[in-house]
Amino acid sequence: MSLAVLRSRALAGMDAPEVGVEVHLANGLPAFHIVGLAETEVKEARDRVRAAIQNAGYEMPAQRITVSLAPADLPKESGRFDLPIAIGILAASGQIPTRGLEQYEFAGELSLTGALRPIRGALAMAFAMRRKQTSKTRAFILPLENAEEAALVSEALIHPARSLSQVCSHLCAVTEEGRLPRHIAAALPLPPCYPDFAEVKGQRVAKRALEIAAAGGHSILLVGPPGSGKTMLASRFAGLLPQMTDEEALEAAAVQSLSGKFQAALWKVRPYRAPHHTSSGVALVGGGSCKNSN
Repeated sequence: MSLAVLRSRALAGMDAPEVGVEVHLANGLPAFHIVGLAETEVKEARDRVRAAIQNAGYEMPAQRITVSLAPADLPKESGRFDLPIAIGILAASGQIPTRGLEQYEFAGELSLTGALRPIRGALAMAFAMRRKQTSKTRAFILPLENAEEAALVSEALIHPARSLSQVCSHLCAVTEEGRLPRHIAAALPLPPCYPDFAEVKGQRVAKRALEIAAAGGHSILLVGPPGSGKTMLASRFAGLLPQMTDEEALEAAAVQSLSGKFQAALWKVRPYRAPHHTSSGVALVGGGSCKNSN
């Protein structure tokens, strides 16, 4: 079969829309084309994939290779499409079976040796996969370093791999012994401990306002001269709020995963930012705070 179709995901803000990776092999002069509004780092996959396939012990077909990333109007960036492109080439050339590919989604950057490197947004992709999946539940194959964060999505089937060879062995296996094991998330940390409001002396009006805002789910603006206690009050505001639900924790962690700064120790910890009072509006983009200083 000269055509293989796989599934992966792009990143568009907090969302991770599904991307179809279609690989077609045709007769003609050897060539490798990637289409579908791909950024430069995606197009550079041609060299990474070629070297990874050869160093993994497989043959790079000397044919005209066309890779289409659909939908064509969705921008694609980063090296997360290396793995699905490589698997698609091997499947289309008959070196690995095409059966069962529809049961998986793939993401991972390949090194020239065939090893899988970690990617950004693994949690966001796993979260979107679980939220938008239909009656057919797909498993997610991704680098080992991203397995812990992706496994936080409780119902997601996560199969971590160290290399392209391991993924190919998994797809070729006929028994469970030869397949990649499902990754189970480690025990979650204890509920977070926030700074105590009892440490704030005075400021009864401000504390009462924060209590009302926490109870009613309102926003609040603290205004006052430097040193009046706005930061101290704002840093303790999260302690008044109820514990984050799984849905809230996944959304907050997905944002951190997009920047590549996710830490399992921060699971269900309400994010807090305290920019300097002289920060410009541009510096505040992407961050938030419960205070404002004049």
